[in-house]
Amino acid sequence: MSHENKRISYDEEKRKNPELKDSDIQILKDWCAKQPHLPKILDSEYVLFLHSNYYRIEPAKNTIEAYYTSRTHLVEFFSDRDPLGTKQLREAFRVTAQITLSMPTKEGYKLIYTRLIDYEPSHFVYNDIMKYFTMVMDLWLYTEGTAKGHIIIVDMEGVTFTHAGRLSPIGIKKFLYYLQEAIPIRLMGLHFINTNAVMDIILAMMKPFMKKELMEVLHIHTTKDTLAKFVPLEAFPCDISLNGSAKSLKEQHKEQLKKLEDHREWFLKDEATARVNEALRVGENKTMDLFGVEGSFKKLDID
Repeated sequence: MSHENKRISYDEEKRKNPELKDSDIQILKDWCAKQPHLPKILDSEYVLFLHSNYYRIEPAKNTIEAYYTSRTHLVEFFSDRDPLGTKQLREAFRVTAQITLSMPTKEGYKLIYTRLIDYEPSHFVYNDIMKYFTMVMDLWLYTEGTAKGHIIIVDMEGVTFTHAGRLSPIGIKKFLYYLQEAIPIRLMGLHFINTNAVMDIILAMMKPFMKKELMEVLHIHTTKDTLAKFVPLEAFPCDISLNGSAKSLKEQHKEQLKKLEDHREWFLKDEATARVNEALRVGENKTMDLFGVEGSFKKLDID
């Protein structure tokens, strides 16, 4: 039986965020009305773009543009997202667990935790696993809306040099573009835990594409003791090596997949409607190869 959750409403967001102004939403609406390539945007979605940019109008416009354009053209991450669909996506669901933790930090930051549950490197397909991550994050924002901040925790247990060899710099570059320029959250931390020598290789691929702001919230942990300074360890599942007291990883993983499946119709609608129409864009066409010689996305240039 499906138990689809409702999207968080604009009124709920206003109660949560007293700084939110109807007039700011109207400014964004008026601007979007002059951008015929953009899709219809709901009031609760405008809130995400404003809030993630600390209510600054021009940065919010940039995030709107980056969000819908990247989701249109980064097909590796944003196409074929039917939770009951492709074999490749179902395999990503089996190989990794990507769960939203129910306990926030003392600052009120929400936590998303990701790790391998199948350690066989040949089963690891980066693009499909990142697609799975975007689905979990999308559903989180759809149902819960804004938060004081979000923290991503990547557990490196079981990650080997062979896994690292299956990563591509262009795939990392594209995802880091989306993470830094397009996703409407206040990212307060990117933590890698249970790290080993493989982390050096992964970091070497990531660093050329990381902006100063992301570098400042990047933390590498070899033990749980340093992680505990940022995140309550009791928030983690009880059956992993972090002394957590929450429900087991297996149980939470199963619940997360059920949530995705329950919102299948929303994912299908999002893919069909929440995209740009390049034929209607005024000015330069943002064809993608996002990273081609045209340099459409200037912010990707490395200084």
